[in-house]
Amino acid sequence: MTSAEWTPDDDPLVGIVDEEGCVVSGERADLVADLETVVADAGGDVVCGPIDRLTEREPSVLVAVGEPALLAAVRAETTVPVLPVDAGRGIRSVPSSRLAAAVRTVLDGESHRRQWPVLDVAVDGDGRYRALFDVTLVTDEPARISEFGVRSRDREVAQFRADGVVVATPAGSHGYADAAGGPLLSPAIDGVAVVPISPFVTQTRHWVLPDDDLYLSVEREEGPVALCIDDDAVATITPDSTVVIAASGSLSTLVVPDGRGYFGSPDSSA
Repeated sequence: MTSAEWTPDDDPLVGIVDEEGCVVSGERADLVADLETVVADAGGDVVCGPIDRLTEREPSVLVAVGEPALLAAVRAETTVPVLPVDAGRGIRSVPSSRLAAAVRTVLDGESHRRQWPVLDVAVDGDGRYRALFDVTLVTDEPARISEFGVRSRDREVAQFRADGVVVATPAGSHGYADAAGGPLLSPAIDGVAVVPISPFVTQTRHWVLPDDDLYLSVEREEGPVALCIDDDAVATITPDSTVVIAASGSLSTLVVPDGRGYFGSPDSSA
């Protein structure tokens, strides 16, 4: 993860990612009104809408309220910096109650731009997906154990029987991987955590591996195995399938001094 200063445009256009059409008409109307006032004071405008329409407008910055909006920006492969709001523990974000003040800080040129790795996921060289947090293989039926294989850079790492296996980026290591007993990864690490989910044996290892040329497979199937990308089930994996994972591209986010630190404490650093 890299960090650099970021300077706003003279006439900023702030886009609010709204995939469900509820920002303006719903409970966030006051939030949008406050933003419009702040942005107008800076000589700019605010526009709301789904990510594809926003990118056509070429905004200066995107505001993503909640994890679904943040993941929409990831899937769109946007290069516009994103200000995450209420986005969970893994990504530095600001609470919605501080959004107007955070945008004012951004437009005053007092924020930093950070790059978070995004994983490219391919199934048998096809069906490509993008993951910001984690990639999971998990049995669809409760208490149905399968056998999984992990390879890194053409070397076998392990085979184990478990309910599943999760591969987490530093941002995603705070989520499902943490709940499964995996380590929290520093954002300074170019790697992923690989964690078995409810393994058959009482003692098992977790691995921190390079974030390229990682292969997952189902070695023995005792029930349907789902491929989940950031908690969204996207495909069924069979023993003749191979899942290939590698870091490809990044998500650029804006960090403000009053945001929360990566490990949960207040963070005033860049």
